[in-house]
Amino acid sequence: MTRHPQIAERVPVDPGFKPELTPIDRIQENLVARVERRLLNWFCARLPAWVTPDKLTAFGMFGALLVFAGYLGSNIGRDWLWLSIFGYVVHWFGDSLDGSLARFRRIERPRYGYFLDHSCDGLATTLLVVGIGLSPFVQLEVALVALAGYLLMSIHAFLSVRVLGQLRLSYLNAGPTEMRLVLIGLTLAMYFAGREYPVLWDLNPFDLFVGGVGLLLIALFLKQTYQVAAQLAVDEPARNWPGKDDDPT
Repeated sequence: MTRHPQIAERVPVDPGFKPELTPIDRIQENLVARVERRLLNWFCARLPAWVTPDKLTAFGMFGALLVFAGYLGSNIGRDWLWLSIFGYVVHWFGDSLDGSLARFRRIERPRYGYFLDHSCDGLATTLLVVGIGLSPFVQLEVALVALAGYLLMSIHAFLSVRVLGQLRLSYLNAGPTEMRLVLIGLTLAMYFAGREYPVLWDLNPFDLFVGGVGLLLIALFLKQTYQVAAQLAVDEPARNWPGKDDDPT
């Protein structure tokens, strides 16, 4: 049977057959991974039974909405940025714990969880980055460059699951938690520095930082795409079409 790296094919003659799942190699090399894992395990052991992975996923999405609302509200007053910082904490708690709790309780639903988790991640990141672009500190066009970089790296991660059986959760020793810490730091800088004047063309320091992160992610996508394609080219060398050299006469 030909197997998908994540899900085996269904056997059509047996409607009650449940496909076996091939484990995905999760690669996580971010700086705070060990400390974060201990903290998540501590929470998992103490959360009450009524807290479920789905509720944590919803809680994480609520946190993303708080972040978005805080950035939007900062057009009225910078004190709204504290709501965004609080939202990052809420988002981390829900987003980091939903899968951890499922694995801790051994109640995983691999296909459902994989689909829902990454769908929510895409939507949440869109809210976060577009929120930054709708604040008075960063131009929306610049924020969209960062969003494009994130989405390209997400596409690379999902393709790697299919062709390599690997789900890379960090790049350059940074993962989602490190990115949240960076964004919290950026938000604090917005609060204390206020609106900055342009220093290069029409771009202020916040624009340059956010745009630089976006360009870095795009460059990383190109680098990773080249490396994986080169590896796959060796693993699957080109083959001639069987009938190419046949005599047409």
